[in-house]
Amino acid sequence: MSLFKAASTVSLLTLVSRITGLVRELLMASTFGASAMTDAFNVAFRIPNLFRRLFAEGAFSQAFVPVLAASRAKNGETDTKLLIDRVATLLTWALLLTCVIGVAAAPVLVWLMASGLKQDPRGFEAAVFMTRWMFPYIGFMSLVALSAGILNTWKRFAVPAATPVLLNLSMIAAAWLGAPWFKAQGIEPIYAMGAGVMLGGLLQLSVQIPALLRIGLLPRIGLSLTAIRLAWADSGTRNIARLMVPALLGVSVAQVSLLINTQIASHMAPGSVSWLTYADRLMEFPTAMLGVAIGVVLMPQLAAAKAADDAEKYSAMLDWGLRIVVLLAVPSAVALLTFAQPLVATLYHYGAFTDRDVQQTTTALMGYGAGLVGLVAIKVLAPGFYASQDIRTPVKIAVVVLVMTQLLNLALVPFFQHAGLALAIGIGALINALWLLLGLRKRGSYRPAPGWGVFALQVLAASALLAVFLLWSAQAVSWTGLRAESFKRIGLLALVLLASSAIYFGALWAAGLKVRTLMRR
Repeated sequence: MSLFKAASTVSLLTLVSRITGLVRELLMASTFGASAMTDAFNVAFRIPNLFRRLFAEGAFSQAFVPVLAASRAKNGETDTKLLIDRVATLLTWALLLTCVIGVAAAPVLVWLMASGLKQDPRGFEAAVFMTRWMFPYIGFMSLVALSAGILNTWKRFAVPAATPVLLNLSMIAAAWLGAPWFKAQGIEPIYAMGAGVMLGGLLQLSVQIPALLRIGLLPRIGLSLTAIRLAWADSGTRNIARLMVPALLGVSVAQVSLLINTQIASHMAPGSVSWLTYADRLMEFPTAMLGVAIGVVLMPQLAAAKAADDAEKYSAMLDWGLRIVVLLAVPSAVALLTFAQPLVATLYHYGAFTDRDVQQTTTALMGYGAGLVGLVAIKVLAPGFYASQDIRTPVKIAVVVLVMTQLLNLALVPFFQHAGLALAIGIGALINALWLLLGLRKRGSYRPAPGWGVFALQVLAASALLAVFLLWSAQAVSWTGLRAESFKRIGLLALVLLASSAIYFGALWAAGLKVRTLMRR
């Protein structure tokens, strides 16, 4: 499977995931709005997600996938299967211990994440209750990440990419069917979302089992102390653990930033955490479709190229990934900056979601949009280091950027409130991406192919034309005024997006850029 086909598969399935995710957020916004109780759920959901990023797609995946790919290339599949079994054994026992501690420490975790919820004792208690119920979610998702690392290394990209859809469908069912039922039983309706999260985690783990059985790599988890000792003595698991130490620091830096931002937002106007969450969901749409899709495909391929000492292929894959980022992330950023309000209004402006919620979510989305190119580029640039089993360099950069982001918060939050938090993250991402790029260039891992200057001018010219059209479209229609005519508003949005695509790619074609050739290069 070519890089383009693999990335297209992941991107298409990620699109399905993000569409169902938007439906989920739309239902949540219309059912619950933005209130102290939605803030409580969002805080409670962020806590297991924070730990998930330590054990799952964050530090663990960054350490596991390069070692797994190198083991397959050098040692063969029999030894690699043994490595998988031993890694799964250690991970499972670590997760069990973490879940027990997390459930017991829920009040402390909620206070550390969002002490501002104490202003409303009911909201704080709800957050603690939901944290306890949802904390085991990290166990499901961390084992899903283990499975995804195996399947992606064996170029089975479809199942890992489609898996998140199951969480979205579970949460949609919770908001649509569960919340009214809970209310009829005299139970706080928002608790239905916690049940939806747990069901989604269980379903996501379940679908990995047949996929792993088909390639004969379903892990065998050791239950005895002897199995644990043997697993820890394995040189491969020790190498993963060694790589995880700096990776944990790097992921922790990102999570500390999230924790600080959530803490700050919890002391602002009620609904601030939710406004940022709704904006973040929209921002993740292009981030996941572009950055995550390309990064997932590139990581094992880069690791294999490094193991084979093929520097030319290594650099060429990075160059291809960066060109795709520029080609698609720049117009996406333009759209978020010039057309944010119509997007928010069309997707969220129903039921309990008010005009004020639209405006506040819009400003947060524009803040994220300012740094979208950086957020996407990091997903391509960081694997350039991870594939070489160099996790320390990205971590050092992340630590410095964290400090810079918090300094930006001091300058921006007094003027822009919650939107200042989003803008600081966006600017920090741009700095992070540029630093990673310069690092790869300096060490000679990445050598830009000819033609970047002309390519950049073509993209910028087409994006400028797109910006003019989107600014006009945002002003030509009263997007919030069409609340009662939802189908008309959705239809208009679809027409604008189709016209935007035609204008952008048409301008690129007129400028002489052969997009299909670039995609398949």
